[in-house]
Amino acid sequence: MKQFILPVFLSLILLSCKDNTQTSVKPLKEVVAEDVDNTEVEKESKQSIKALKKELTEKGFQTFDYIDEKTQDTILMQQYFIAFLKRGPIRNQNEEEANRLQNEHLAHLSKMYELGYADISGPFGDDGDIRGITIYNVPTQAMADSLANSDPMVKAGRLEIEIHPWWAGKGFPLR
Repeated sequence: MKQFILPVFLSLILLSCKDNTQTSVKPLKEVVAEDVDNTEVEKESKQSIKALKKELTEKGFQTFDYIDEKTQDTILMQQYFIAFLKRGPIRNQNEEEANRLQNEHLAHLSKMYELGYADISGPFGDDGDIRGITIYNVPTQAMADSLANSDPMVKAGRLEIEIHPWWAGKGFPLR
């Protein structure tokens, strides 16, 4: 299903996310030093909540669990980081340059997804100042900030980033 969702979101990004901003950040290779495993959802179904929580904690992720009153299941919550991609102040690129930056932006998002650093990305369907989001599956806000700010659209100033910690149940799919 992820193989279907990613191309759809990337297509939507092409159509509606042609704005970006810039921030200074560590080079991507410094941040990508520790590989976050992208097969965690597969592992979750084969692994106890206790074992998954231990594994995530050892990797530096923040978690907590609770008992769902209705089902009596243990729900493991994990901290993610949601990056809002906002319209940036430098928007005077010509069409050719804007298209090049958009292609580099999409390649960056694809790489984040393939490396397991981003779980979902996509543009908003209006023409507001907030152009889209990316949800980063990394242990720290500093890492999410560095990855988000390494986006070519952010570096060029067409987009700027605003990041917030965000909690979600581990392994729950979008519906």
